[in-house]
Amino acid sequence: MNYATIKWFDVSNGPGVRVSLYVSGCRNHCKNCFNPETWDFNYGEPFTKETENKILKSLKPQHIKGFTLLGGDPFEPENQTVLAPFLENMRAQYPDKSLWCFTGYDYEKDLLSGRLGDKQTVMRMLSCLDVLVDGKFVEELKDLSLRFRGSSNQRIILVQPSLKQKKIVLWDETKEL
Repeated sequence: MNYATIKWFDVSNGPGVRVSLYVSGCRNHCKNCFNPETWDFNYGEPFTKETENKILKSLKPQHIKGFTLLGGDPFEPENQTVLAPFLENMRAQYPDKSLWCFTGYDYEKDLLSGRLGDKQTVMRMLSCLDVLVDGKFVEELKDLSLRFRGSSNQRIILVQPSLKQKKIVLWDETKEL
């Protein structure tokens, strides 16, 4: 797996100061995508054990509230096999840090259904996440007033309550996470 960039002090992709990893590879090709260079699976640098260790170390300070995974698309099958164990390791080391992920895929139709990649690997990834922002970016539904997403069709899903209750539990935007 390749990655496009790492933002070590990101404040726009989740609450608080976060570390964000932009993975390479996306088949959604949303019109006016924010990161079209990340569509290419070969773009950027290889995600190595050294990269993983550097990210994990960067999460240690108290002022870092969490980690965000975006891209490209983390749920592309080519990215899943690398990201599932990485997220499990991160969750084990930092159980109190929030883990967010952005995907252009639909939570129910693509991820829970097993349509995209290996269902067990997808479930391993989801079991580590606190929040999933799902859905393609749709230019015609672009809304700059929305928090943490670009278009009104995208949802901010609280993953653990959704998995437990077997129904979508959305983030109440009137409350802080």
